[in-house]
Amino acid sequence: MGNVCCRDDSRQQRDEIDTSPNPEASKPPESKVLLSEQVSNKARIEENQAQVENNKCAYSEVHQEPEQQQAIVLKEEQYKNSNIMQSQKITNEKIKAEIMKSSQEVDSKSKKRVKLGVDIFVKQKEGSIGQHYNFGKVLGQGAFGKVWKVTHKTTGLIRAIKQIKKSSIIKEEEQRLFSEMNILKNLDHPHIVKLFELYQDENNYYLVTEYLSGGELFDRIKKMSSFSESIAADYIRQILLATLHCHEQNIVHRDLKPENIIFISEDPQSQLKVIDFGTSRKFDHQKAMSKRLGTPYYIAPEVLGHSYSEKCDIWSCGVILYILLCGYPPFVGKTENQILEKVKLGKFTFDPDDWDTVSKEAKEFIIKLLKMDPNQRLSAKQALEDPWLVKYTPSTQINKKVLNNLRQFQAETILKQALMSYMITQMSTQKEIQDLQKEFQRLDENNDGFLSKDELLKGYLQIQTDNKLVEDEVERILEIIDINRSGQIDFSEFCMAAMNQEKLLSVQRVEQAFKIFDQNGDGFISKKELEAIMGDLGDDVWNQILTDCDNNGDGQISHEEFVKMLKNKKL
Repeated sequence: MGNVCCRDDSRQQRDEIDTSPNPEASKPPESKVLLSEQVSNKARIEENQAQVENNKCAYSEVHQEPEQQQAIVLKEEQYKNSNIMQSQKITNEKIKAEIMKSSQEVDSKSKKRVKLGVDIFVKQKEGSIGQHYNFGKVLGQGAFGKVWKVTHKTTGLIRAIKQIKKSSIIKEEEQRLFSEMNILKNLDHPHIVKLFELYQDENNYYLVTEYLSGGELFDRIKKMSSFSESIAADYIRQILLATLHCHEQNIVHRDLKPENIIFISEDPQSQLKVIDFGTSRKFDHQKAMSKRLGTPYYIAPEVLGHSYSEKCDIWSCGVILYILLCGYPPFVGKTENQILEKVKLGKFTFDPDDWDTVSKEAKEFIIKLLKMDPNQRLSAKQALEDPWLVKYTPSTQINKKVLNNLRQFQAETILKQALMSYMITQMSTQKEIQDLQKEFQRLDENNDGFLSKDELLKGYLQIQTDNKLVEDEVERILEIIDINRSGQIDFSEFCMAAMNQEKLLSVQRVEQAFKIFDQNGDGFISKKELEAIMGDLGDDVWNQILTDCDNNGDGQISHEEFVKMLKNKKL
């Protein structure tokens, strides 16, 4: 199985790269058809808004004024501004009371909570895909089938579908398809393509992913002979962030190249996403991989020797950066065999005609990425901490509004947690979450694609100096937002809580969600219908959902109960 972004790919994946003579091998590979055209506070804590306004010391506004900052810093030594200190004391005491109250409520319900990861929504589904999607134009066609631009009938969201003929793939390719799905559904990162669904009918498989319309990085390289260092740093940083997230979960991509890196939109400031996890796999740090996979220009020398680790991805990143800064690859030849011989030697140069204007730091960084000895080569984490890359890292000033949204987030029931997770992962648009993505990455100091307790503490300490107060608040936030019980906050969990709740739970989206779950359109959601989306719930979970939501005791969830549960309204 090839490109998961549903970009068409007429060639089959191979365990061995093709090393047969090819007179065109010295030219960059032709670009392919793109997909890219292609619970737990029961009652909401009520804040004393009047008092907070009078004292001008709401949690989100602590330290906004220089006078407040000075008074707090010097509160052990002097009390120059007693009014500010008094208001600070009142606010802190109120927040502590809120935390204590919410913590008690969390404790009373925590045993009832279940693990709800975003992967529960991504599974193989039977039936006609035409019931759920309107098929638009064909984006590409190959030996395996067609790539379509489609519209989800209920939400109106644009997605891409790669149709794969069962008759055209061998058993190994079928296994790779499911392996790719299982890897992708557990990857939750702003720079990795999102997988929504996998359907099958009698004749075909259908892989449903994001529709990325911005084109390949490869195409932009062809249009520009080279990029400025700041743009090249931005691009390679995004690729490395995706790579680190994979490596942290023991996943290696094994085919990173500009054709597998897609812009979300045509906007010049568009972010990038890594696609095509058809050659990716789980790896074991104690055991080297041996299968010879990759593309000649970007393959690491140790892969050719059939003994390699996840650092083969770092080599590929080094090649990509080299190309970004000069417009051509470091290892070239008239045939693929010649290219591979150059790769085995690992020797490359910086031609003065093309590299004199590039900084010494950038060239040194490339050398660190292209070390022949993988043990001396940078890891993804080390690469992201390199001085050249750090120089172009975005600002780390945290948006206080986002932090406030996190602390105000509530999802009192299992079903509400699941529904909000579904809405953010399956029903939101890139435009809606692009700003949240930036805030997430500002908080994610170690760049692993997760927010730890320590990272949240550092974020909240920017707006509040009481360490004990902040620690208690962060503990409460983690308990509520970490719905998959991983001990940290994933990207989708962050977006779910950080997005304005009125926006996430808009009338339109709530209605769309009900229609998606109410599959037979009778105005009620049954256990069977809920399990069609979420998988096997078990009687305990279903009974808890009914206890929380089924107020008339009819054993199902009506439209009215559904809406009131999401809107926190009393029944």
